[in-house]
Amino acid sequence: MKRILTAVLLLSVAVFAKADDRPVTFDRLPVSAQTFVKKYFPTEKVTFATIDDDLIRPDYEVALSDGTKMDFDHSGQLLNIESRKNPLPEGIVPVQICNYVKDNYPETSIIEYEVKRKAYEIKLTNRLELKFNSNFQLIEIDD
Repeated sequence: MKRILTAVLLLSVAVFAKADDRPVTFDRLPVSAQTFVKKYFPTEKVTFATIDDDLIRPDYEVALSDGTKMDFDHSGQLLNIESRKNPLPEGIVPVQICNYVKDNYPETSIIEYEVKRKAYEIKLTNRLELKFNSNFQLIEIDD
């Protein structure tokens, strides 16, 4: 029994040790992630891209020359995006959320956007964080 337990423990450690981020070239990203970057950031240079090859499916991280960072799932769908210098380009965040921000916080811009399982989270230039449910209704405000 001890041998089996030890073998399972060693195998677990080996698998988790392999799950580090590894650099990849832009053309190794899923096509939909490449398309997203080219569409919304046509003039920015990709400074690095990595793959986090976990146990189930890989995730990807991309950083751009303007400081924007984004994560994509295994199929290239956006998980989150963060911009340090500029508001996020129009079209990334659902229009319902953008309209809410324009109506309620007209002096601000969206600088972070995260897609969760049943929710969306954004951060504004005034550092306010808003969470919306899957029907785009505001459910939480964090300052």
